[in-house]
Amino acid sequence: MTALEKGITAVGTGYGGKSWNILGQVYFPKAVTDSTFAFETNSDPGQFVPVHIHPTQDEFILVQEGTLDLKLDGVWVKAHAGDLVRMPRGIPHGYFNKSDKPCRALFWVSPMQKLEALFNQLHNLTDPAEVVRISALHEVDFLPPEAND
Repeated sequence: MTALEKGITAVGTGYGGKSWNILGQVYFPKAVTDSTFAFETNSDPGQFVPVHIHPTQDEFILVQEGTLDLKLDGVWVKAHAGDLVRMPRGIPHGYFNKSDKPCRALFWVSPMQKLEALFNQLHNLTDPAEVVRISALHEVDFLPPEAND
């Protein structure tokens, strides 16, 4: 079991100096334990993560700057700076920066399961089909493209 270390992970940096580039979006791990996994995302206008399901994890998003459009269980909603999005396990969700400004958010999942290992494998991949295939092996199941409409 990984124990939580005390300390601060500064904005725009990752725990232990780590970061991931996943299809052009930058992710910074903030806290990594078996019970929870927190990471910062920085999404430029037009960037998104398609609708997917975490069957074994609850997920949360705290929007820190900007606005995210989310497809949450089939319904479009907007989350603004300061808003907290709750996504229970098994609920389809995706997030999209449809604005003309960058968006920064803190995500966390509980429990961590295979998510850190997934991000390690997705780092610098450029083929979306390969991202979907590898994600399914790590308990993240993407829905067909029409789920994003």
